[in-house]
Amino acid sequence: MKRRKRHGGVGVVLLCALVAFAAGCERKRETLVSQEGGATTVNPNEEYVMITTIVDFPLYVRHDQAAFKRWGEKMGVKTKILGPSDWDVPAQIATIEQVIPTRPAGLLINGTELAIADAINKAVEAGIPTVVYDSDIPNSKRHAFVGSNWYEMGRSQGRAMARLIGGKGKVAYMGIIGMTNQEAGFRGLLDVLKQYPGITVVGKYNDKASIEEAARVTSDIISAHPDIAGICGFTGMSGPGIGLAVKEAGKVGVIKVTTVDWEPEHLSLVKEGVIQHLTGQKRELFTWYGAQFLFDMVHQTIRLTADDRKAGITALPYAVDTGLIEITPETIHLFMGK
Repeated sequence: MKRRKRHGGVGVVLLCALVAFAAGCERKRETLVSQEGGATTVNPNEEYVMITTIVDFPLYVRHDQAAFKRWGEKMGVKTKILGPSDWDVPAQIATIEQVIPTRPAGLLINGTELAIADAINKAVEAGIPTVVYDSDIPNSKRHAFVGSNWYEMGRSQGRAMARLIGGKGKVAYMGIIGMTNQEAGFRGLLDVLKQYPGITVVGKYNDKASIEEAARVTSDIISAHPDIAGICGFTGMSGPGIGLAVKEAGKVGVIKVTTVDWEPEHLSLVKEGVIQHLTGQKRELFTWYGAQFLFDMVHQTIRLTADDRKAGITALPYAVDTGLIEITPETIHLFMGK
């Protein structure tokens, strides 16, 4: 009896040891991420920080931030999102400078204005992997850029508008005057429209990224130019504001509207026939891949030399254009209810 009892005790101990070993292996597996040539051990306290402006802006929350958080969960690392609640570039700069001493694993920074270059440079000089997303800050030392080509976004709208109005008529456009990416978009638009002698551009307007301001500006344009043929928008608020004023003026379908972004409100306006063309960004792509670039830098996933750092090499693409999405009444059904 004693012998049987002793053997039973050993069996229990062995069973417990096996369970503990299996659990330990499972925990270990949770810290491994498959990479080229093997597995990379991930520190669960490794933290990547996204810094933007208008941190609660629905467009950012639904796309950029949601993708960033999903990426962190998949990779088993921490993510943090910081920034001012308003379009406040000086506050964004201050946030970057405050984060640098905390030594995050990597920084993913929204390229809002060229003025943030010095803060980006400080992060790079401190040895922090730094990627810019959305719009580039080419005058900075950022390690990589992942995002949209705003000049091409403007050209997309220009081509669409020229087609919609048959290459003739009056056109106005609006956005945030002076903002780097917006100005690039404006140039793209004008470079296309100037190819059509029958198109007259009547003005460039500042809607301050506000639906109310975009609606007010549009109403003023319609009053000043009752025969306006088309209006182009370059902020996420332009389309809804333009649409509101066009509907109030009873000009739905008469005034052709093109704009950026493809949020639910934009899609609804296309379905109603108020907006005829949307040029959207692939926002999830540039935040997901931007974060992955940071991870790859930290873990040296891909090496080009025996020691890339000593060789002064960053094993990342210098810049990645994630492309555009164009939505028309003919394709709107593919995007509704996404």
